[in-house]
Amino acid sequence: MPVLSYESHLPFAREDVFSWYERPGALVRLHPPFAGRVVDEPTDGLKPGSESTLGINLPGLLGTSLSAIADLLGNATSLPLRSWVRWRARHTDYQPGRSMTDEMLSGPAKSWRHERHFEDDGAGTVLRETLTYQLPVTGRLPGAGQDVIHRQFETELRRIFDFRTRQTTADLAFHQSHHGLDSQQKGSGTAAAGLGVVAVSGASGMIGRQVCALLGGAGIEVRTLVRSTSGAADSARGKISWDPDAGRLDPADLREVDAVIHLAGHPLMGRFTDKHKKAVLDSRVEGTTLIAEALAALEREDSRGRALVSGSAIGFYGASAEHREHGHQILTEEHGPGTDFLADVCRQWEEATSPAQEAGVRTALIRTGIVQSPLGGVLAQMLPLFAVGAGGPLGDDQYQSWISIDDIASLIVHLALSPGAEGPVNGVAPEPVTAKEYARTLAAVLRRPSAIPVPAFGPQLLLGKQGAKELAQADQRVSAEKALGAGYAFRHPALPEALHHLLGR
Repeated sequence: MPVLSYESHLPFAREDVFSWYERPGALVRLHPPFAGRVVDEPTDGLKPGSESTLGINLPGLLGTSLSAIADLLGNATSLPLRSWVRWRARHTDYQPGRSMTDEMLSGPAKSWRHERHFEDDGAGTVLRETLTYQLPVTGRLPGAGQDVIHRQFETELRRIFDFRTRQTTADLAFHQSHHGLDSQQKGSGTAAAGLGVVAVSGASGMIGRQVCALLGGAGIEVRTLVRSTSGAADSARGKISWDPDAGRLDPADLREVDAVIHLAGHPLMGRFTDKHKKAVLDSRVEGTTLIAEALAALEREDSRGRALVSGSAIGFYGASAEHREHGHQILTEEHGPGTDFLADVCRQWEEATSPAQEAGVRTALIRTGIVQSPLGGVLAQMLPLFAVGAGGPLGDDQYQSWISIDDIASLIVHLALSPGAEGPVNGVAPEPVTAKEYARTLAAVLRRPSAIPVPAFGPQLLLGKQGAKELAQADQRVSAEKALGAGYAFRHPALPEALHHLLGR
């Protein structure tokens, strides 16, 4: 059977690398978004018998694009569309601090055994991985045909391993900066920055899943707020029941929580009908008010420095200059709200945190930019067009203030872990680009042309005239200086490196 070997050198102690692999969320952080998604995390860490499920895309840009199309159509039609293949694996051999092995139970391969060995490498770690696998059908092909398929397959695997090496190094550096490595926590009895328990709403969303995984990687217990009509909390399973539509959240269920990261809200993408706009506004204001009041009640009863990191968006500043009462071109947190619909949503969304602020809860507001991930958002919408050579700019000289999925998740966690972080913080990368620059950069990363502009009626078909103007055609040059001043170190300050990483190109 074919055997693939891969070696990576990580500048962290072996105990820290291995313990990070054992923590909840590691698989979510390690699985590349261009290769698919994590369906179910390991049932019992790395221990023998623990099982996990992945959704594996077809190889290459075609597979990533097909998955993006299926997700877009599925969200638009509510049909269970998917282009990925289910992969179930089980951990077998396990030597704490030294090695682990997983084997495929079911999936697209005929057989699969993945061994990992962690060894000391001076002050760092060398991770040696060995894959022994067998693909279906290939045994019936002539030798030359088998060689071609195996070369292509192993090229795809190396893209995945390269991503994992970059991701592991960046995550461990992030945790080290927040006192989140195992070696830093031993003897202290506390997790990163002294936070023991963090509750997260919107935990199943694209950003929320990465936030929960990063928190888990820091040794922090995560409890997710889940919608339930029963009203029964299930803290043993890490779940807190709430119903923002009914105004139901028992403050007692948050008593043990040191911080809340609030990301829930009705999906923004959709035609801007009166019904859609009401759902967008109400879900954000009502849910935020519910959490803020619960935290306020707890803090007044027992003042121990709780924190709230609540979502917002750069739509706060208005979609373009005509929707702003000031003449500033570079938008900072000191500027007031715009005058259009999304600006008003963001203003009310942020104001809904006031009960928590007034009660002494440290409150940070993350004004999120255009998040880059092949699993959702603008990048997922653009990929299929570029994949077939029909891509082009969505606009002209309008500024697009973007941020990678890894940076927005890390910045949110950074704000939760930083005692001095308060008030609005722009969740954007330091180097915004124009619509033309974005298209040229994406085309260069994918090695595709970018000559066909997206016609104006395209976004209007999906979002309506108002939605297209406030989302797809927005012109927002937003500053990242406050995030930098708060000590956040961007993983991907420039667009090319972000896209290369996220797309494995």
